[in-house]
Amino acid sequence: MSELQDLTALIRANTPLIVIETPDEGRIIDLFRQALMHVWRALHRWSITEGLRRLDLDTEDEPFGPPDASAVLRMIQQAEQRGIYLLLDFHPYLGYASHQRLLRDIVQRRHCQPHVLVLVGARVELPGELETLATRFNPRLPDAAALLKMLREEADGYAREHGGRRVTVDNEAVQQILRNLQGLALSDARRIARQLIYADGALGADDLPQLAKLKFEMLNRSGNLHYEYDSARFGDVAGASRLKRWINQRRVAFVSGNAPPGLDPPRGMLLLGVQGCGKSMLAKATAAGFGVPLLRLDFGALYNKYHGETEKNLREALASAEQLAPCVLWIDEIEKGLSSGGEDGGVSRRVLGYLLTWLAERKAPVFIVATANQVHELPAELLRKGRFDEIFFVDLPSPDTRVELLRLHLGKRGLDPDGFALPALAAASDGFSGAEIEQAVVAGLYAAHAEQRRLDTELLMGEIRGTRPLSVLMAEQVQALREWARERTVPAD
Repeated sequence: MSELQDLTALIRANTPLIVIETPDEGRIIDLFRQALMHVWRALHRWSITEGLRRLDLDTEDEPFGPPDASAVLRMIQQAEQRGIYLLLDFHPYLGYASHQRLLRDIVQRRHCQPHVLVLVGARVELPGELETLATRFNPRLPDAAALLKMLREEADGYAREHGGRRVTVDNEAVQQILRNLQGLALSDARRIARQLIYADGALGADDLPQLAKLKFEMLNRSGNLHYEYDSARFGDVAGASRLKRWINQRRVAFVSGNAPPGLDPPRGMLLLGVQGCGKSMLAKATAAGFGVPLLRLDFGALYNKYHGETEKNLREALASAEQLAPCVLWIDEIEKGLSSGGEDGGVSRRVLGYLLTWLAERKAPVFIVATANQVHELPAELLRKGRFDEIFFVDLPSPDTRVELLRLHLGKRGLDPDGFALPALAAASDGFSGAEIEQAVVAGLYAAHAEQRRLDTELLMGEIRGTRPLSVLMAEQVQALREWARERTVPAD
C-alpha cells in the first residue's frame, strides 16, 4: 500500500490518536489534504502561535479556536461534527495532568464525537498512559522521482533569482547526488540541494564530497559517529596487494547497488593484524577505493553507565550510518567494545547480539571495515563465516613492502628515495611495522636537523638499528598472533 492509502485507512478506521514524528510539517498537512479526496472529514490545524484553523474550507486564514492548549481540547471535546485535528508541537503540554485527562477522554470517546487527533512534531514523546492508546504513523521518505522533482524546482528557483541563468548540470553526477540524498526527509534534502546549487550554480561530481559532509552533519545528531575527512588512497598504502584487488573487484557492485546475478552485494571485512601495520590506513583507503564517505564508530564512546543507554547509542549510530549510505563504516578496535571478559552487567553481550543481528539483516549499502589487534578477545560468534565477507590478516611487512614503505615516507617528506640504499635499509628494518619505519624516518630527520646535515643512509641506518620494534618487545604475543592467523585468515598481501 502507498503512504496515502495507509493514512486514509487510519482515518476511515476513526483511529483516535495518531503520532507522526517529522521535521516536515508542510508535507504532512498536504498529505492529509490529499486524504480528504478519499474520505471526507473536517480538517483542522492547531499551533500555540496561531490557534485553531479550519483547512478544508476557504476560511483557513481565520482562526476560530484559542491558542491555549486546555481550551482547545475542550473545544474539540464539545464539537458537534467529527473531525481531524492536527496538533502541532502539542506534546510538551501533556506534562499537565489536566491536559492528559482531557486528551484521554477525547481518545476514549467520552461524551464526544469520534475525532481523529494527530500529534505532529520532530520528536514526540508521550506519557506511558497515552503511548498505549496511540498509533504511530511513519511517513515514507521521498523516492528518486520526488527528489529529482525537488532538484528541478531548486534549479528553476536559482534561474529566476539570477536573471534566467540556468544551472549547469552533469547528468551522471546528478544520479549520484540523488542516490546520496535518499534517506533524507524532503525538507532536509532541499536544504542540501539549495546549498550545492547556490554555491556555484552547478551540480557536478565535485559536489559529492560536500554533499556527504552536509548529510553527515544533519543526521549524526547522536554524535557517536565521526566523519573521516582525511581519507587515504590505495597508492598511499604499501603492500596489501591481495586486499586491494579484492576491493577493486567489488567496487562497481557496491557503488551501483547491482551485484552480478547470483551474488549478494559486498557487506564488509574484518582486518586483524599486528599493531602499526596499516589497518587504519586500509580502512580509509577502502572508502576512497569505493568512492564513498568514511564513518568511524568508536565503541568506547558508546558505553554509558545507565541501563539501556549503550544499546540505544549503538542503535542510533547504526541507524545514522544507514541513512548516510552508501558509505564505509569503520569500527575501530572492535574487540574493546565486544570483549567477552569482565563483568559489565551483560552490556557487552547485548551490544554483541544487536550488532550481529544488524550485520545479518541490514539492507542499506553500508560496507563494514572492522579492525582488531587482540583477536583472542573477540567473541567466537563474530568470527564465524558469514558475519564478514572475508577476514584479512595484516602482517608485518615483507622486504619488498618495506622498500615501498621507505619510498613512501621519504618521498612524503621531500626526500629523493633513490638517494638511499633502500634494500639495505629494508633488510635492517626486518620485523618493523609500517608505523615504526615511518618513525625511524622522522627520528632520522630530527637527527639530521640537530647535526645540520641532510638525512642520508648512514643516519637512517643508525636510527633503525637503535630501535627495538614491537615484534621484539612483545615477541611472544606477536608470534602467537601470527601463528593463529596463519591457517585461519587470508593474508592481506
